[in-house]
Amino acid sequence: MLRTPVGRLRLIGIVEAVSFLVLLGIAMPLKHFAEMPEAVRIVGWVHGILFIGFVIALMLARDAMRWSFRWTGLVLLAALLPFGPFVIDGRLRKEEEGYDISVAKASEF
Repeated sequence: MLRTPVGRLRLIGIVEAVSFLVLLGIAMPLKHFAEMPEAVRIVGWVHGILFIGFVIALMLARDAMRWSFRWTGLVLLAALLPFGPFVIDGRLRKEEEGYDISVAKASEF
């Protein structure tokens, strides 16, 4: 999974999506119902860093795969929705299978 730009995007997308669900499902209720605002501060910070990593991985995958602006925007939009990265992961897996690593290595030189 980590050998291709799309694989790296998929991995960080799943981790980022889990952090988003933890933020919404655990940290926010702790803040509002248990008066623990530090839960949102900590999980929100981690989620923010992961989201920035996701955007960077998306741009790298876009360049490597020559994705259209529309497809790149759709993947970014999916990251803004709580379960979006899980939904779009199947399509990204197909994109990853179409990635020819030998051609990519040859173009690096």
